[in-house]
Amino acid sequence: MHAPVLVLKDSLKRETGTRVHHVNIQASKAVTDIIRTTLGPRSMLKMLLDASGGIVVTNDGNAILRELDLAHPAAKSMIELSRTQDEEVGDGTTSVIVLAGEMLHVAEEFIDKNYHPTVICRAYNKALEDAVAVLDKIAMPIDTKDRATMLGLVKSCIGTKFTSQFGDLIADLAINATTTVGVDLGQGLREVDIKKYIKVEKVPGGQLEDSRVLKGVMFNKDVVAPGKMRRKIVNPRIILLDSPVEYKKGENQTNAELVKEEDWAVLLKMEEEYIENLCMQILKFKPDLVITEKGLSDLACHYLSKAGVSAIRRLRKTDNNRIAKACGAVIVNRPDELQESDVGTGAGLFEVKKIGDEFFAFIVDCKDPKACTVLLRGASKDLLNEVERNLQDAMSVARNIIKNPKLVPGGGATELTVSATLKQKSSSIEGIEKWPYEAAAIAFEAIPRTLAQNCGVNVIRTMTALQGKHANAENAWVGIDGNTGAIADMKERKIWDAYNVKAQTFKTAIEAACMLLRIDDIVSGIKKKQAPGAGQAPSKPTIETEADADGEQILPD
Repeated sequence: MHAPVLVLKDSLKRETGTRVHHVNIQASKAVTDIIRTTLGPRSMLKMLLDASGGIVVTNDGNAILRELDLAHPAAKSMIELSRTQDEEVGDGTTSVIVLAGEMLHVAEEFIDKNYHPTVICRAYNKALEDAVAVLDKIAMPIDTKDRATMLGLVKSCIGTKFTSQFGDLIADLAINATTTVGVDLGQGLREVDIKKYIKVEKVPGGQLEDSRVLKGVMFNKDVVAPGKMRRKIVNPRIILLDSPVEYKKGENQTNAELVKEEDWAVLLKMEEEYIENLCMQILKFKPDLVITEKGLSDLACHYLSKAGVSAIRRLRKTDNNRIAKACGAVIVNRPDELQESDVGTGAGLFEVKKIGDEFFAFIVDCKDPKACTVLLRGASKDLLNEVERNLQDAMSVARNIIKNPKLVPGGGATELTVSATLKQKSSSIEGIEKWPYEAAAIAFEAIPRTLAQNCGVNVIRTMTALQGKHANAENAWVGIDGNTGAIADMKERKIWDAYNVKAQTFKTAIEAACMLLRIDDIVSGIKKKQAPGAGQAPSKPTIETEADADGEQILPD
């Protein structure tokens, strides 16, 4: 009698799972559709209103999705993909969303046919392995010391961005900055820390062409006593401190009882002597510039200016680290531990300049700086913000190439080659996994198809022609020129992508699609808020009976 009930429960469970899959896939498609038009050089811009009421104008996938406030968990998970891609390789944030959305879209028909999600995921993972193998096969090694090639690569990677209209400017800035801060790890490896050692300083005003990479650092500070201290020093000796140059206060509340009036004068004299002693310890090394992260008292300022030393106080720790890297100084914790080797002598010029209505200190012309500042000028704040986002992408691309100097073709050529190779391989796969594997191969075509759509050309004709050229997994370098929509050889047009970016895009997209496919239920752990005024009905007073008393705990825990 009970068997039919079990069957019913099982089919109901499968029905619920399928419904959840459909909802997840629809949510992911919605995110993909928002961002699809921002892929490629002829892409549209999006204007977003952020939480504080400001506007953001951009076509950077991550910047757009960051501002969205979506309720559906699957949509939120798609947004995370873009952020992961941005943090990991800094480029391909739009491609990864388009590819993941397409992977889920082609999986939908298999879910309808009652394929188990695990089977689809297995096929997808196999497709991913083969796709990365194809990437390895078509990748082309390059020489990172050849500036022209590097410039071409960075230009083609940021050609899809708003600043592509300014030609080589952003690419030049990015390459200069990343080559400056690169550190050799040995065995031909180089480490580039963009976050720590490259500071982008945006100063509204002037023209974008005035932007440059400084051979050193700049920060928004002036000397402590502008009238008494020098604002321009050639070949300065720099001392960096992260301790206060003022009288040390007690850690906790200190009470001192004075009996005679003279004791007060003695106490003040002790304070003065303490500060004088500190300054003398610093001045012993004949510095020209003293920079501290903490405070600097008026008395210390007097001693330093009397000795002809310029001083800057309350500098950010990150800026102090950059100055240390640029001029070769060591940040000292206690002035009495100073040594000659701690003094920075690598800088060629210290100068305070007024830009607009603010003062900026420059420590430039350094001998071998391992940190730098990119000074961006431009007409408005919105323009500068967009240029900064594009510059971050360009620097990430340059860093990827320095770390892993391999190129793959851009313009959708890589995806078409991968797609053609997987289609050929799918015929040799046995069993039920063959169909999802083939579907994954077709899903890779979403990138060139979207590129063609955004160029405004006939999508079906272009795609058919491209598939014909790639049919035997030959002509790996034939793709779409994103500006004209014409089918061209990517080598001739110098449209390239970094190997790291492509590999990361494929991995992130397919792994995320598999994760979303394996979700068969969404359970909310959030309590629903009651409507105001709909308070709970007053509870009836409870009357204890003798039976309740037995269950009560007499002794406390």
